[in-house]
Amino acid sequence: MRKLLLSLFVVALSANINAQVQTPAPSPSSKLEQKVGLTDVTVEYSRPGMRGRAIFGNLVPYGKVWRTGANANTKITFSDDVTIDGKELKKGTYAIYTKPNQNSWEVIFYSDSNNWGTPREWKDENVALTTTAKVENMPMKIETFTISIDDVTTNSAVLGILWENAYVGVKFSTPTDKGVEASIAKIMSGPSADDYYAAAVYYLREGKDIQKAKGWINKAVDMTKEQPRFWFQRQQSLILAKAGDKKGAIKAAQASLAGAEKAGNDNYIKMNKEFLADMK
Repeated sequence: MRKLLLSLFVVALSANINAQVQTPAPSPSSKLEQKVGLTDVTVEYSRPGMRGRAIFGNLVPYGKVWRTGANANTKITFSDDVTIDGKELKKGTYAIYTKPNQNSWEVIFYSDSNNWGTPREWKDENVALTTTAKVENMPMKIETFTISIDDVTTNSAVLGILWENAYVGVKFSTPTDKGVEASIAKIMSGPSADDYYAAAVYYLREGKDIQKAKGWINKAVDMTKEQPRFWFQRQQSLILAKAGDKKGAIKAAQASLAGAEKAGNDNYIKMNKEFLADMK
């Protein structure tokens, strides 16, 4: 009986140790994703509440760098280079820091985005871009700190920061037209060497029409003849061999072997030597 009671006590103690009380976070995390033209924009931040407090000029002092939210620094990620206030901001992830004032804010995009709040040591070389934005007074109070992406068009949007009765908007432009023109040019010019290569390898792997695969891989190799790719030539040798062109397969394997030796790729050297031995 004593052993049974002791076992039950140990189980109960273990359960109490492992149990964790779950409570809501005072500043819950949020993630915002928005496509602007062809550019992906992602914002990750924490959302403190007013909870009866005066915010700007009090909880958030004027004239001092603020983390722009709570907890870890707020992050924004652009998948393409964007333009803000006539200045280019390279694609990537940035921390958003702000310096609030009564009538305008300084908005700072900081390249080190892995800080809890503001950096312990502020480094000017990490400031990728700064801009100034006007404060718009809201007709009502915003209880929870909010970041939005507003006024979305095909090539621009506004990064909005809202809390208490303040709205600050930072307009950014995306290279949509450049991306569309590049896409049109690529499609209109026909398949690339990589497209022909991928199609040929798929047909070889899946046992589909080997003559089509042969035509595609020959185009891929021909399109890259100024800068030969030994992995293209390797697949060409396999496809030509399967298509019954032994002479062409040997020639392709020899070219692949030469390229692999020049690149120092032992794996392709081995595969080509074994293939050539089999062909003989």
